[in-house]
Amino acid sequence: MNREDISLAGHNGLQISASRSGPKNGFPVMLAHGGGQTRHAWTKVLGELAEAGYRATAIDMRGHGDSEWASDGAYDMCDFALDLIAVSSQLDSPPALVGASLGGIAGMIAAGELAPASFTSLTLVDIAPKMEAVGVSRVVGFMQAHMKDGFSSPEEAAKIIAEYMPHREKRKDTGGLDRYLRKRDDGRYYWHWDPNFIHHVTRTRDNASDAEDNGFARLSAAAAKLKLPVHLIRGGSSDMVSEEAVAHFQALVPEAIFTDIADASHMVVGDRNDAFCSAIISFLNSTHKSGATT
Repeated sequence: MNREDISLAGHNGLQISASRSGPKNGFPVMLAHGGGQTRHAWTKVLGELAEAGYRATAIDMRGHGDSEWASDGAYDMCDFALDLIAVSSQLDSPPALVGASLGGIAGMIAAGELAPASFTSLTLVDIAPKMEAVGVSRVVGFMQAHMKDGFSSPEEAAKIIAEYMPHREKRKDTGGLDRYLRKRDDGRYYWHWDPNFIHHVTRTRDNASDAEDNGFARLSAAAAKLKLPVHLIRGGSSDMVSEEAVAHFQALVPEAIFTDIADASHMVVGDRNDAFCSAIISFLNSTHKSGATT
């Protein structure tokens, strides 16, 4: 199935890069990645959705990948949520939203607080209001560690990634890292996202009255207001979403579908892509009846 790279307008006209695939009359699905990732994290998922008859669009979140950086440093949860709403309005009809981590947080705020009619369903990938502080700290720490100095080569970056995810098979070819790194004039390679994004995350955490809140109150309130079909997917060995967090979410959203994917960490999509694709397509098929719109 052919993939098309496009540009869409986010909140206040900020440029959002995206890739889409699938039949033009396919039911629309929007894919929003996690912090520090790009739309290329969904490459295999995009293809599977297209083959299943869906019109899938994977976006680079603001400040990530090929999307525009926010010159004013606007990287609040609400800013990402408003981008999702703006992109949704440019599709042929309201899409089913699949959001991983940051994308899921933005999805909860968008669908539960700001504009409920923007989406037809919401799939949350290893994210819930009650985030484990140790998991959040691990992700933020990894993103901060080489933000300033970068890497001497893609091979060095691959080594650091392997240390961060020891359960994954080590990369034999670093060519795919070109999508996640930028080579600057100093000859070093840096992550493909705006450093001001993580600066905002750390400032927000430092200024919070409860350092371990991580948006808990706001996200819980948003989740409790969700009126659309919801699917929560958890990595079975996640350090971000515990079984207690799942129970808390199910109390807030009693009709939500829950899938636990064994042998997957917080990076569910990369760890168990086949199981993940099977889970989301099954949910989409049962919720939206078929891939094609009428």
